[in-house]
Amino acid sequence: VQLQASGGGLVQAGGSLRLSCAASGRTFSNYFMGWFRQAPGKEREFVAAITWSGENTYYADSVKGRFTISRDNAKNTVYLQMNSLKPEDTAVYYCAARLNIRYRRISDSDGYDYWGQGTQVTVSS
Repeated sequence: VQLQASGGGLVQAGGSLRLSCAASGRTFSNYFMGWFRQAPGKEREFVAAITWSGENTYYADSVKGRFTISRDNAKNTVYLQMNSLKPEDTAVYYCAARLNIRYRRISDSDGYDYWGQGTQVTVSS
């Protein structure tokens, strides 16, 4: 599956952005989807994930209550709604896909098989 992330940009602290990740090439509903981010000089970290049907969602503690992950399988797209943004949310955001969640935790980037190219989110103070 090919993934294309979009929607990043520059926003002031307290603002909102919605990221999109469009998938192509395979049956989107077969994939468990996640969002990760990587700030300069830091390791890539888990942000959020969503199950194949969208029934269950998972969040990093740092974004819980502010970010919402969702998916539209008819549009082959997963979203990340980001509210109450903080300067520490500044990073390149990546969407990722995996077929199953065996063997590796959903927060483990090594468990994901496919990655989008990333979209920059910059939050100014």
